[in-house]
Amino acid sequence: MNILIQGGRIIDPASEMDAVGDLYIQNGKIAGINTMPQGFTADQTIDASGQVVCPGLIDICAHAREPGPSQKGSINSESAAAVAGGVTTMITPPTTSPVVDSAAVAELIKDRCEEAGRMTIRPMGAMTKGLEGEQLAPMAGLASSGCIAFTNARKPIANSLVLLRCLEYAATHDLLVIFQAQDTALAEGGCMHDGSVCTRLGLNGIPEAAEAIEVARCLLLVEQTGVKAHFGQLSCERSVRMIADARERGLPVTADVAIQNLLMTDENVNGFHSEFHLIPPLRSQLDRAGLIQGVISGAIQAICSDHQPHERAAKEAPFADTEPGMIGLQTLLPLSLLLVKQNMLELPQLVEKLTLAPARILGLNAGTLTIGSDADICIFDPEAEWLLTSKNNYSRGQNTPFMEYPLQGKTTYTLHRGEVVYTA
Repeated sequence: MNILIQGGRIIDPASEMDAVGDLYIQNGKIAGINTMPQGFTADQTIDASGQVVCPGLIDICAHAREPGPSQKGSINSESAAAVAGGVTTMITPPTTSPVVDSAAVAELIKDRCEEAGRMTIRPMGAMTKGLEGEQLAPMAGLASSGCIAFTNARKPIANSLVLLRCLEYAATHDLLVIFQAQDTALAEGGCMHDGSVCTRLGLNGIPEAAEAIEVARCLLLVEQTGVKAHFGQLSCERSVRMIADARERGLPVTADVAIQNLLMTDENVNGFHSEFHLIPPLRSQLDRAGLIQGVISGAIQAICSDHQPHERAAKEAPFADTEPGMIGLQTLLPLSLLLVKQNMLELPQLVEKLTLAPARILGLNAGTLTIGSDADICIFDPEAEWLLTSKNNYSRGQNTPFMEYPLQGKTTYTLHRGEVVYTA
């Protein structure tokens, strides 16, 4: 199908384009910008006047829950939520049931994604078998089956020798490893940031040292092995400083942050609202400021949703007994736009952190509108005001503090490989 997207503000970080124009799509590819390809006849014309046309968002960490507990989510339900939020590529952790530590599980995810037919889903593979932190998983074989990176998620690899061998193996095969840094012993039993709010509420805290110590350990081993490494969902100012220092010294490391940690702090937990039970937890004002500075300075390259759908029962218990996490695929874009509204980032900078930057981290040929690239596109109205409700929420999870919260910035069209997969 030939599609003409007419009169939108085209933002393409790869070519540094930011101008009003027309985009021509042919055979699933970007065929022209402002210049009609020879013999082109539009089968569909999309009027994007007053809207932004950018590459489809790439969410570097979002849980689809499949295979696993179907009451929380499925590839079909969470991919529907993703495209409604302008996300065309989603990277899923290996914390499924069974764990992504075999080619069969990786291929199942790939097959279910193709059945859903909306977007690209690439799984992370487990770094150790069963995420148990003891035996190395067959990472090279998993990479051949479609795994884009390797992680042990927040499951501990307590033995530093085992972690070293994992990183050596990954470096030998030029594989990307992703750390979600947390010292399990320090975090044990904690449910929020260890600060004054935690003390006042009488809850067990997770000190920022739980993240910082693990970041430091992993950086030392990255330096020794030379492996390509990414630190996912940072929450502490001290972690950002260590990552920035490592990058200045030439280490091949990158980082991302979940949008909720850029917007909220542990003070939001007042009232024991379980929707604010998150791991990593919402940290202090100082940590939030450090994360924002990291995004502005480039120490943190990407912003993600850390989408974690749960059934209603998982959040209906005393705060500490609920399951951590919130949904975020449909709110990633409007919440990120608050950074522009608050003059922390320019819109093209934000688009880069949601598209091109995660593509480069992952080694994907995506996140761009250059001619010849796949037509993965998000069209959004930055001024549109809307509410996320149980009726327009496509995720199987309802767990978010932003339900019925006034949002600004709405996806109107999402295209995946030249096909319209979502229309508002």
